[in-house]
Amino acid sequence: MTLSVRSVAITAAVLWGGGVLFVALVNLVLPSYGSAFLHGVSSCYPGFHDSRHIIDVLIGTGYAVLDGAAGGALFAWLYNLLNGRSHSV
Repeated sequence: MTLSVRSVAITAAVLWGGGVLFVALVNLVLPSYGSAFLHGVSSCYPGFHDSRHIIDVLIGTGYAVLDGAAGGALFAWLYNLLNGRSHSV
């Protein structure tokens, strides 16, 4: 069985981007919610700050979508590569 690189990339982008978007939006309403998570995410994404502004929510979500797509594509590609060579195991 092989994975569709495109489908896994899109799925990971939607899940990771949606997760960051959800936490960031709830954090705008409830400042204590997810603040440690957003601080950790902001340490990985340049230009994203956990300052509770809508522009930062959009920047963080954009980075998360790109990061999720790249991670999903890499995962599916590596899975397909290793799955093709390990039939004897």
